[in-house]
Amino acid sequence: MIGRTARSLSLGIVALLGVGTLTATAAPPLPLQIPPSVAQGNQWDVRAVTGGYQLTLHLDTPAPMRASLPLLAVDGKPLGVAKQSPDRKSLTLVSADPAVLKARDVRLVWSGDLGKQSGMSRGITAAGPTDADWLKARRGPLLPADPGALGKYKVDTAEYNLGNEAVYLPGLKHRSELLGKVYSPRGAIGPRPLVVFLHGRHEVCYGEPIHPSDNDKPWPCPAGMKAIPSYRGYDGPATALAGNGYQVVSISANAINAWDSEAYDAGAQARAELILDHLALWRKWSTVGGAPFGTRFVGKIDLQNVGLMGHSRGGEGVARAAVLNADRGGQYGIRAVLPLAPTDFARATVPGVAMSVVLPYCDGDVSDLQGQKFYDDTRYSVGGDTAPRSTVTVMGANHNFFNTEWTPGQSVAPSNDDWFGDEKASPCGAKYAGRLTAKEQQAVGTAYVAGFFRLQLGHEKQFLPQFDGSDSRAASAGKAVVRVVSQAPLGSRRDVNHFDKTLPAGAVTGKVTATVCAGVTTTGLRAATPTCMATDDWSNAPHWGTAWFAAKTPTTAVTQLKWTGTNGVVRVSVPAGQRDVRRFAALTFRAAPDPAGAPKTDLSVHVVDGHGRAAVVPVSAVSDALVRMPGSNDSGLPKNLLRTVRIPVSSLKGVDLRDVRAVELRTDRVASGSAYVSDLSFSSPGLGLSAPAVLLPKLSASDVTVKEGDKGTHMVDFWVTMSRPSIRPVSVYVETNGELGESVGDVGRQLVFKPGQVRQKVTVPITGNTRDSYDLPFSLVLSVPHDGSLNESFGHGLVLDDDPTPTLTLTNLKTTEKTGLVSFGVKLSAPSDKYVSFTGVLKDGTAVIRKDYTSANDEGTGPVDRSIDGYVEPGQTTGDLSVKILDDKLKEPAETFSAVIQEIDGAELKVPMTLTATIIDND
Repeated sequence: MIGRTARSLSLGIVALLGVGTLTATAAPPLPLQIPPSVAQGNQWDVRAVTGGYQLTLHLDTPAPMRASLPLLAVDGKPLGVAKQSPDRKSLTLVSADPAVLKARDVRLVWSGDLGKQSGMSRGITAAGPTDADWLKARRGPLLPADPGALGKYKVDTAEYNLGNEAVYLPGLKHRSELLGKVYSPRGAIGPRPLVVFLHGRHEVCYGEPIHPSDNDKPWPCPAGMKAIPSYRGYDGPATALAGNGYQVVSISANAINAWDSEAYDAGAQARAELILDHLALWRKWSTVGGAPFGTRFVGKIDLQNVGLMGHSRGGEGVARAAVLNADRGGQYGIRAVLPLAPTDFARATVPGVAMSVVLPYCDGDVSDLQGQKFYDDTRYSVGGDTAPRSTVTVMGANHNFFNTEWTPGQSVAPSNDDWFGDEKASPCGAKYAGRLTAKEQQAVGTAYVAGFFRLQLGHEKQFLPQFDGSDSRAASAGKAVVRVVSQAPLGSRRDVNHFDKTLPAGAVTGKVTATVCAGVTTTGLRAATPTCMATDDWSNAPHWGTAWFAAKTPTTAVTQLKWTGTNGVVRVSVPAGQRDVRRFAALTFRAAPDPAGAPKTDLSVHVVDGHGRAAVVPVSAVSDALVRMPGSNDSGLPKNLLRTVRIPVSSLKGVDLRDVRAVELRTDRVASGSAYVSDLSFSSPGLGLSAPAVLLPKLSASDVTVKEGDKGTHMVDFWVTMSRPSIRPVSVYVETNGELGESVGDVGRQLVFKPGQVRQKVTVPITGNTRDSYDLPFSLVLSVPHDGSLNESFGHGLVLDDDPTPTLTLTNLKTTEKTGLVSFGVKLSAPSDKYVSFTGVLKDGTAVIRKDYTSANDEGTGPVDRSIDGYVEPGQTTGDLSVKILDDKLKEPAETFSAVIQEIDGAELKVPMTLTATIIDND
C-alpha cells in the first residue's frame, strides 16, 4: 500500500511558492462558538484560532469539483490548500501568515492554475509566435491497423451494483459504492485480459435536494438528487477493446469524490483500494461465480493479465493501485497502466509496469500537466526495469471531454468545457482551428487507450509504432496532432547519456555552455542553484513545477545548452563495447527550446565513427521538438515540454555503425540560441517485460506520537524501513509536511540505504512550550524512490500537547445604566494557544431583557435573543463576556439579572455556572 490505512489524519499540503514555503492543513476542531472576526471583506473573514488565523471564503454557489487542489489566495498570493465544506460553499484554511489580517482580496484559485493572469482567466491577448506552425504540424505515417476500429466481436454490456456504501475504504475512512459497467466480447473463448477504467474527480450528484440540509452529507446522494454516472463515460475505448476480445469494467468512485477533501493524500490510497476491491469481486466471479452474474464469467477472465486506465485523480489512483498490488505480493497481474490527464500530488513511481501517460495540451483542470512526472520519475527509478513507458501529448484536447458524462450535449448531468476564455484567439479556445471537438477528442482517446492495452496485454505488435516516438497515427484519430515521447524497454535500449549530470571535462567546446538544471524560480527572484526556467506560471513547466505533498523533492534534471556562435560542440562519447549500434532502430533524445530564447531554434546531430567520419542530421529535419509549442506566454501556455528527436539508424549514411565513437550536438545551424536536452539513447521499439515489481524492497515510514515538552527543542525519530536488505543502494526523499506551526521543524532530504541496511532514522525537531494547545498532526512523506518501491509512504506524526488546561475565572458584574456594552470579569489562569470560548443564556431577575438589558447578539428585531457568549483570544489571559445595558429616565432601585454559563471549550470551568449582574440606576 502507498499510505497508512489504519487511520487518516488531517490533510497536510505544502506549497513552494518561490518566496518561501507556506503550509496549510485541515483546521483543528472549531470551538463551540465561532470566534469573532478579526478581519473581513466581501464574502470572507479571518478569525484567530490555534496555529494562527482561520481564513474562510464563502461562495454563493458550490465550488466546482476539480482534480486540482483548491487554494485560497490573499491579494494574489496563494496561502495553501483549503478544506471544502460538504456543500462546497465555504473553503477554509489555517495560516500562520499575518498577511491575512491586511488582506484586501481573497479568492479561490486552483493548484494547476498558479500564475495564470486574473486568477482563473484563460483569455489570450495575442497569437503565439508558433501557433501557425502547429496548425500545419507534421503528422506521422498511418498505422497498419486502427486501434479505434470495431473488432470482430459483438459487445455485450451489463452493470453490477452492490450498494452505495458496500465497502469500507480505510484510506478514506468512509464507505464506498461498488458499481461498475461491464463490456464483454460475445462468444470469446477462454480467459480474456481484463481492463479496469476509473474516472476522476467530478461532481457527485445532480438535481435539487428535497431537504437542503441533506447537503451536509454529500454521499449517498440526498433525496431528490441523482448520482452522476461518470463511470458510463468511456463507452468508446471500452467498446473498441471488448470488440477485439478484451474484458472491460468501468467502475464508479463517487463516494471518494464526495469525501476525499478529508483524506491525507487527496484520496489516492482510497482509489487504489477501490480498484483492488473490484478485482477481488472479479476473482470470485471468474472462479466460483456468484450474484449478480452467476457462472457467466467463470473461466472467462485472466486476472494475471490486467490493465488499468485512470482519468484525472483516477490516474493517480491507478498508479497507486499498481504499486499497492505489487507491495501485497502481486496477487493480480497488473501489467499496464494508463494515467489519463492525471494528478500526481505525491511523486510516486510506477516501476516494472508498462505505462503511458496521456497529457491533453488544453487541460484546463490539471493545467500544469503534472502527470508528466510519472514518466520523468519512473524512467530510471529502478536498475534493470524492463517495462516500456511513454507520454502522449494530445494537442487541442481538454481535460473533460475524454469522458462523455463530462461533456456538454452528451452527459445526463450539467457539464462544461474545462478550458474557457477567448474562443477564437486562444490555441485552446473552442472555436480555434487547432482545438478538437468533443467527438474528435473522444476518438483520439479511444485510439490511444485501446491501442495501448492491445499492445501491452494482447501483444498486438502492430501498435508498437503508436508509442515509440515516431508519431505514427491511427486513422480514427483524424486531424489530431499527437506527440509521443518513448522510453523503450531496457532489453532494446542502450542509454548513452541521461544529461542529468555535468558532462566530463573536454566534452564541451566552442561558444556553447552545458549546465545541468532542475526546477523553476519566479521571475522576481534569483535562484541559488541552476533552475531551468524563470516563470510566474507553473502551468507552463510540467517537468519542473513542485508537487503538493513533496514540495522539497527535486524535479527532473536536464542539460541546458546556451550558445553564441556556430562552433559549439557538445560531444558524448560512446564507451568501448557499446559502439556497434546496428541492431537499434533509432537514435533518440528529448529536447525543447528554452522559453527565454527564440521560439524556434535548431541543432545538428553528428554521429561520429572510429575513422572520424560523421553522419549529420539537423534536428529540424526530423522533429519539431525545438519549435515552441502554441500560446503567447499567458494562461499556462505555451507548455515547455521535452519532446522526441528520433533519427532512424538506417538514415546514418557514410559511417561505420559497428564503431560509433560519439554523438555530438552542434550549434552550427543557428548563430545563437538555447535549448534543453535529455535522455540520449539508441533503441528499438519493443514490448519488454511488464509485471508487478514484487521483488523490490518496500519503503515505509513509521508513525510517531510525541509529547510537546515545556521548553527548548528536542528530537523525535521517525524510522524509514525497507522490507528486506538490498545488494545495491536504495534511495528515497523524505520531508515533513503539513501545518507545522511553531512546534515541528521543517525537514527535507534524501536518504540513501547502503547495501544490507534496512532502516534509517529521520530526526525531526520539536519545540516545546508551556501553553495549552491542540494536538498537532503532521506527516513525513516519502517520494521518488530509487531501486525500491513505496509501501507506507505517509508516516503520520502527532505532537501531543502536554500542558495543563488553564482555568477560567468569571466574576459578577456591577455597572450603571449608562455604560452600554459591558463585560463580566473574564480571566484565564495562563495564556493558551487555544481559542477559549464559552456560551450560556441570560435570565431575568428584577431587570427585564429588552427593557433594562439585552444580549450583545440581539439586533432588537424578531424573537428575543437570550444567548450570551464569551472568549479569550490565543496568547491572552483576559477576555470578553459582554451584555448591553439599556439606559432609561426612570428613577428606580438597583436591578439584577443573571448569566448561566452552560458550555465551555478550551479551558476548565465547572458548568453550569451562574453569574449575577447588578445595574445601578443613574437617574
